[in-house]
Amino acid sequence: MVKRSLQASLIGIQQAKRAFALKGWTQDNLAAEVNLKTRQPIWRFFSGRPVERHTFIEICLVLQLNWREIATNPPAEFLEIEEYTQPTVPDIDTLVQQVRSQRFDKIQYQCGILQLLDISRPVAIDDIYIDVNVLQEIASFQWLEITDLQNLDPKEFDRFGLGEADQNQIPGIQAVETYIKLRVLGKPGVGKTTFLKYLAIQSNQNAFAANQVPIFITLRNFAEESKVTNEFSLLNYIRQEFFTSGISDPSVIETLLNEGRVLLLLDGMDEVLKQQSNAVLSEIRRFSEKYHKNQLVATCRTAAQKLRIRGFTDVEIAPFTLEQIRAFAQKWFVAFTKTNTEDGKAQSVEFIEKLELAENWQFRQLVVTPLFLHLACWVFHGQEKFPAKRTDFYKEGLDLLLGKWDEARGIERDDVYRGFLLPQKLKLLSQIAAATFEQGHYFFEQRVVEQYIGDYIQNLTNVPIDAESLQIESEAALKSMEAQHGLLAERARGIFSFSYLAFQEYFTARKIVASHNLQAFEQALEGLVSHITDPHWREIFLLTATMLRSADSLVQLMKQQIDALVAEDAYLQEFLTWASQKSRSIPTQPKDATVRAFYLALSRTPHVASHFALAASLDQGMFLDAALDDLLLECAIDESQDFAHIHACGDALSNILGIVLDVGLYKSLEQLSDQLPNPHQSQEQFRLWSQTNYSAWAEQLKITVINYRNINHQWQFSPEQEQVLQRYYDANQLLLDCLHSNSEVTPAIRQEIEATLLLPQKELEDREWQ
Repeated sequence: MVKRSLQASLIGIQQAKRAFALKGWTQDNLAAEVNLKTRQPIWRFFSGRPVERHTFIEICLVLQLNWREIATNPPAEFLEIEEYTQPTVPDIDTLVQQVRSQRFDKIQYQCGILQLLDISRPVAIDDIYIDVNVLQEIASFQWLEITDLQNLDPKEFDRFGLGEADQNQIPGIQAVETYIKLRVLGKPGVGKTTFLKYLAIQSNQNAFAANQVPIFITLRNFAEESKVTNEFSLLNYIRQEFFTSGISDPSVIETLLNEGRVLLLLDGMDEVLKQQSNAVLSEIRRFSEKYHKNQLVATCRTAAQKLRIRGFTDVEIAPFTLEQIRAFAQKWFVAFTKTNTEDGKAQSVEFIEKLELAENWQFRQLVVTPLFLHLACWVFHGQEKFPAKRTDFYKEGLDLLLGKWDEARGIERDDVYRGFLLPQKLKLLSQIAAATFEQGHYFFEQRVVEQYIGDYIQNLTNVPIDAESLQIESEAALKSMEAQHGLLAERARGIFSFSYLAFQEYFTARKIVASHNLQAFEQALEGLVSHITDPHWREIFLLTATMLRSADSLVQLMKQQIDALVAEDAYLQEFLTWASQKSRSIPTQPKDATVRAFYLALSRTPHVASHFALAASLDQGMFLDAALDDLLLECAIDESQDFAHIHACGDALSNILGIVLDVGLYKSLEQLSDQLPNPHQSQEQFRLWSQTNYSAWAEQLKITVINYRNINHQWQFSPEQEQVLQRYYDANQLLLDCLHSNSEVTPAIRQEIEATLLLPQKELEDREWQ
């Protein structure tokens, strides 16, 4: 008969104490790891007193020691037959199929349907699920310098460490088939739980792991029940699961486990409250090592990755590709539009077409996760378009991440960063966003963001906090913010950013709008306007304009700043004066600013003048000027000896004559057309005419156009002036975009700004005196 207790030898005690010291635990910690109610057995173990055999072995297992090397006179037998040896199984395959049959309905009910946010009815997982890919290299495990990231283009920002790692992506199901112990990481809303449920259903329907029994466990439910019984035992919890499926024999589950015939799916390692997480992780660790033949797949938010378990391989869910977005949208609209399949598919096509429009690129950056893609489909379904105010969409997304997503699934989180209320969280995030964006930083070191958090915490209280305590609290707050709502994410080791650039921009704009008094608000607007020529701030202007109750002050400040860009350059003012005078010569008088914009563009880049952003449509006179300018450009090409070239100029001139209304211009152009050589002349006659007359003919054409149409002046801008003009054009376009972005601007101010766009300084001053 084997002894029911064991005790450590003197040498074994020394080895155990060294292993214990390396862990850095207290005896209470070790007791929790071994799932003991008190630390009495731990004390007995280290003092060389007898300890129950299974407890002795568990302590050695946790300390990673060989129990036979630690025990005094270890028994020759391993353990008692009735407790630890594998039972003789006459036909394990028959048992597996029998249990799978009895558990089928329970798994289908438990994992076969999803309840999507704000949708009143459930949907079958097969009707909405899209196969996911996973990244085998975790972005936040990388070692990178902050300078490696600072010059990243804004459109590349959101996919850094995710979409750029295409070469490391594999299908999620392939990862499960490859690794017997797998942990699937991901940010909030990327579909971790859905992926785990999909595995359960696939196994249940014999499409995957058909020789295993799938068991799906929500770890927060396991923790809550274990807290009531004060016994964190996965084995007992599974026994209860089996009992509800009509399997009352407790030996069945142990037989399956001992034979390695269980697919255990553990959802939400990060969703267990902090005071219970050690006990839950300890039990997972113990269970995994004791029943090591079985396949385990667990999910966890990326930020909580330090909740690691030995022997598990980590992968991270990759963002959706465009193909996956299309497939999801088609399934979504078919499932939820309550119409026929063809109508649902048609609406999904319309959704994708509008999503791919250039003006919707910010939406495309967000909808790479199922959570935001579902939200986008839901909004589009209701309005048949994307919201004109992106701020409304961002606010809804932030409401999801900051609480609604957890609340909808019944998840209770630990108190976060000093129990902040939602307005305090928003204010803190706004301060971090504005401070980092102002410095031009999309990425920032951990110590920097912790300093911002520490300053905020210190300002909340009148009681001074010592530096060490403040540092500890700031670090804990950052980790809570990262783990619980994912708005801040560790992109590489010690380097953080906002999870989406759109949210950093939104919070930066929110900081401006939420300025606490008039003076601070005016200073914030002036600070914003100082960035009017910086393309990185474009989105901040647009967001701020739509968030303000009245955007009058903002657009007026923008107009003043824009006009000041060219106010001191006399040559640029002469250029603007010419464009203004020319615009007044157009008889049909479309919007003055539109005509001025056309002629400013015509003089610098004639071939794109008709596409200039401020030009809505071409008047006949504007069309004539564009055609004449193209002709002059063609004639200026030094190909006077080329018959085809001269013949093309003649054809273009003939076409232009058809739209000329001015009699004097018509006669002058007709005379020039008649001077061109006859196409039937000999080569020698053509060559002689070209050498003798072509240059003078082209010069006369230019003089005629300038005299009659006042265009094609040879403006000579320096490289610096070219840059100023480009910034001036871009800033005016931004101002117009702000006016057209559903911003609240009074009609009188809107009309005044549109009427004075692109005017020279003197005309602006004259208007002020009128």
